[in-house]
Amino acid sequence: MTLQQLKYVIEVARSRSISKAAQALFISQPSLSNALKELEKEIGVKIFSRTNKGIHVTKEGSEFLGYARQVLEQAELLENRYSNNAAPQHHFAVSAQHYAFAVSAFVRLLKDYDRDEYDFTFRETRTYEIIEDVKNLNSEIGIMYINDFNEQIIRKFLREGNLAFHRLFEATPHVFISGDNPLAKKAYVTLEDLEPYPYLLYEQGDYNSFYFSEEILSTLTRPKNIHVRDRATMFNLLIGLNGYTISTGVISQRLNGDNIIAVPLKVDEVIHVGYIVHKDIELSPMAQTYIAYLQSSIEEERQSLP
Repeated sequence: MTLQQLKYVIEVARSRSISKAAQALFISQPSLSNALKELEKEIGVKIFSRTNKGIHVTKEGSEFLGYARQVLEQAELLENRYSNNAAPQHHFAVSAQHYAFAVSAFVRLLKDYDRDEYDFTFRETRTYEIIEDVKNLNSEIGIMYINDFNEQIIRKFLREGNLAFHRLFEATPHVFISGDNPLAKKAYVTLEDLEPYPYLLYEQGDYNSFYFSEEILSTLTRPKNIHVRDRATMFNLLIGLNGYTISTGVISQRLNGDNIIAVPLKVDEVIHVGYIVHKDIELSPMAQTYIAYLQSSIEEERQSLP
């Protein structure tokens, strides 16, 4: 087993494609395939499963990748320590549902991380992909919610991926609306109040199950529905169409301004927002710092809730 083989494995896991990984590594595709086969034969573990839909990391492969990343990080530290005094380039990735506090914490992390080189990733993405990212070690932390409706299904996927959910806070549902929306002055709104307005929700792609919905009460029938992919589009439509979406109510005025406000929704529901991590992988100092920023960002932004 060589460090080069470990680099190959990590690049294939990142790109989910032998051909794309070979291009990134500047080697031929047959050479990369042979190197992977030799490594799997040597360690007696099938790291990747190959299907018509692409490359997938196996359960045993996820554990191996965790160790491989640690070995490469230590090798990088050793090389930098004895070859020159330059600090190594650090890598860190987060996958999250569309929460402003998650972005705020990421901004703080970058501002305080005073280095000339780093390679960080923040993915605002679909619920199923968050689970897959952390399961396959493409992200160290995933941020999402569970509630009474989706908990059984979500926890099943977490168990299968050997993932753990850690609660950050408990929230009652709020609607995000424009400050100019006729409902903006109300102390709270009901589902009946919302019927005339377009309902905005994040689409979930191939896994568009009610259980993976980013919004609670996903099974309710609404006359006007608009599916979006990103938070900027969501907020533009909230303003332009007097639409609404349902979330935790935690919103960053620093990042989003005061055009969007949160109004309590009168329903008997509770949202548990937290982060998921891989059980076999010890959190890096970067991840631990990010979690601390998450907690402080949430505390500050919840103070503005009505």
